[in-house]
Amino acid sequence: MEATVPDERPSPEGPATFREVFANREYRAVFTASALSWIGDYIAKAAVTLLVYEETRSVALSAAAFAVSYLPWLIGGPLLATLAERHRYRQVMVVCDLVRMVLMVGIAIPDMPVELILALLFATTLANPPSQAAKSALIPLILTGDRLVVGLSINSSVGQAAQVVGYLAGAAIAAVNPTVALLVNAATFALSAALVRFGVADRPPAMTAAHRSHLLRETAQGFQIVFGTPVLRAIAVLVFTAMLFSVVPEGLAAAWASEHAGGLDAGAAQAVIMAASPVGFIVGGLVVSRAFGPDRRLSLMRPLAVLSPLALVPALFDPPPLVVALLAAACGFAVAGMLPVANGLFVRALPAGFRARAFGVMATGVQVIQGLAVLVTGLLSERYPIPIVVGVWSAVGVLLMALAALRWPSRPTIDAAIAAAEAGETAPRAGASAGRGTVDAKTAGDDRHGPSEQFDGDPVGGRPGETGQRHAVT
Repeated sequence: MEATVPDERPSPEGPATFREVFANREYRAVFTASALSWIGDYIAKAAVTLLVYEETRSVALSAAAFAVSYLPWLIGGPLLATLAERHRYRQVMVVCDLVRMVLMVGIAIPDMPVELILALLFATTLANPPSQAAKSALIPLILTGDRLVVGLSINSSVGQAAQVVGYLAGAAIAAVNPTVALLVNAATFALSAALVRFGVADRPPAMTAAHRSHLLRETAQGFQIVFGTPVLRAIAVLVFTAMLFSVVPEGLAAAWASEHAGGLDAGAAQAVIMAASPVGFIVGGLVVSRAFGPDRRLSLMRPLAVLSPLALVPALFDPPPLVVALLAAACGFAVAGMLPVANGLFVRALPAGFRARAFGVMATGVQVIQGLAVLVTGLLSERYPIPIVVGVWSAVGVLLMALAALRWPSRPTIDAAIAAAEAGETAPRAGASAGRGTVDAKTAGDDRHGPSEQFDGDPVGGRPGETGQRHAVT
């Protein structure tokens, strides 16, 4: 199947429509494959957690089974993501799905030792970074212009719905038979592989063999292009700062509900707090992407960035759980309104040959920052009341976001960065420090994909749950 380029761009006078996005056959295939495997993954997480607990009666091992999916990003996310740049994106996605399918079937074998379950689960998650990096690099070859931003918003919103559906279905199925839940996940990977294989065009690798150097050197170039380009660096700072504060209500929800449940049952209070942010994220992503045109969304990005931690500052007054949920929903709304625009800007200023590597850098940064935020606020909450910790933490976030917004690059600087990326130029610092392994973006991408080559998928994060939270969704 030959690579094709959409021959129609959305009107510059208004936002792209959902109909325009779903009219693209390749996007429908990738979207459906992603939704299936997202739901399957959450079903499997619920099942594995329960399975390990039933086998060991150990809360620690059960938590380890849940947390093991985060390890690949922490110990080698950028390196694994770089592999996607070396191979055909469709091939990477299909192979990763098939590998995960086989390993999931292995985990489902009855009477499997817990140690082997954890080892197989870890091996399964090693396929996540290259698969998500390939999808991140593929989406801009499928969607162009404002359709990319709307497509990212759809992915983000559906990812949150998949999280809720997957966890509920997983808990229900696992309560009857955890093995069935694991086999359901294996089936979703098989369907995902088939959808991508037969629904997506086969495109050449972004990096040809002639431009390869050492895998570590190529990975370092991903860091250099992100942090050595002023516009990309500014976007990374804005996104990382948002992640540092928006994740806290969910991370502390269990303890918060237990200590400050008000008139609600502790379990109900926890559920309300944890569900609020995904719901706000879903609403924010869909509303902002459809209600405002591209220019208006760009002007709203910085105010929404400041609003995301500001929405949580009233937690200082120890409100009841329902009010906490409203605050968390407002935070999720603001983050969802900001991220697709930040993603769109990021990829337009990103040379084509660095897409997968930039995704690895951003996704790993998001996961590490979210994990640290929950860890630090959790430790602080051992000594101070949770409302005080969340309120003060968020107030600091407002100051940091305001600084990031004040240092935001000017429109001419952004336009110049986009023009350089479209011309196939790398950032001077990145190119200068990359040595002989520097990849010229135009050559790496071979300029075969036309105007859509300037856009990328969501470099800020991967599949929900793979990168920690819904704020990083492809």
